[in-house]
Amino acid sequence: MAKSLAILTSGGDSAGMNPAVKCAAEYASQKGYDTHLVYDGLRGLIADNIVPTTREQISGILHRGGTMLRSSRSPEFFDYDVRLQAYENLKRRGIEKLIVIGGDGSFRALNQFYSDFGIPFAGIPATIDNDIAGTDYCLGVDTALNVIRESVDSIRDTASSFSRAFVIEVMGRHCGYLALTTALACGAEICLVPEMPYNLDTIGARIKHDIANGRRYVLAVVAEGTKMGDYLTRWINDSIGMEARLTVLGHVQRGGSPSVHDRIMAYKFAVAAVDALEAGQTNSVMVYRAGAYGFLPIQSVTDSKYQLDPALLRLAGPLAS
Repeated sequence: MAKSLAILTSGGDSAGMNPAVKCAAEYASQKGYDTHLVYDGLRGLIADNIVPTTREQISGILHRGGTMLRSSRSPEFFDYDVRLQAYENLKRRGIEKLIVIGGDGSFRALNQFYSDFGIPFAGIPATIDNDIAGTDYCLGVDTALNVIRESVDSIRDTASSFSRAFVIEVMGRHCGYLALTTALACGAEICLVPEMPYNLDTIGARIKHDIANGRRYVLAVVAEGTKMGDYLTRWINDSIGMEARLTVLGHVQRGGSPSVHDRIMAYKFAVAAVDALEAGQTNSVMVYRAGAYGFLPIQSVTDSKYQLDPALLRLAGPLAS
């Protein structure tokens, strides 16, 4: 009997998911697997929206952002009877293993699924938040950073033209990686992230000193997790005395054609996922740490908290004081 696995994307979309789907399907086929694609994430498992992979489905998707398999938020998956329905769908099709491309919530769901029914899975980290413990990188981060960098560079043109301050709020949930990296890469004067203490009094004194010495505009980058976008904008107006505007970049950060880095990372993660399943791993997440690829048990990922690189925090420290 031929080996069989299915591939799905789950949770928030990110550039790099499509290259990962394509590579996982092609590499698994080379390893002797019959592959299937699951549309609409976990909801697709429940609704039996599962089809055998064809060449037409995975051709021409490498350069596309988002996920051609689509995604969904599926809290109903945590109901046992619903998971049983998903299991019956897989069993009927002879699917023995899963590759899930998504975030820690998706991995937790598949780990519960494995505990219930013994369906092994390999997780590929994909979230622009870059907040999955155990890995230095998640698919979509580089593309998102380049989208943000282009937006901030454009905002700088208006800021300098009108001698204004601009507060740019970026995504990341409770993780400040995008904001921190953007602030450093774009030369922002202020950066606020959840992981770093800040002092508005010292920031204000520093900015006023800079203005007295010729500074004509200010860029501030804030992580959405701080919930400081509106407040900081008003504070710059009132305390600094510089006209300020808030720009919330929003979901534009998730889109765009995957960067070269994300495409290559997708290939390497996908190969690692198939190899992990071949080696008998049952519930592992692919990781990239200190320049090396590997995998970790799901528990060590979901039971740990992602920590920002201390070196980045040190570099950005002056922007919060």
